[in-house]
Amino acid sequence: MNMPTYVPASTPTHTAVRGVLRQLAAAGALGMAVLYGVAFADSPLAHNAAHDVRHITVKPCH
Repeated sequence: MNMPTYVPASTPTHTAVRGVLRQLAAAGALGMAVLYGVAFADSPLAHNAAHDVRHITVKPCH
């Protein structure tokens, strides 16, 4: 007598990878928007905060 075996369906790997890529793209876009906004900010507070971070992380800024 043959008993049918049940194989649970799983999410394909490419769907999981696509979700991670979407999240990375969204995070990158948000980061670029914030960076662009701070770089050209009229507010000295926002500009100086970004400037100080560049000095802390030893990146050239001048």
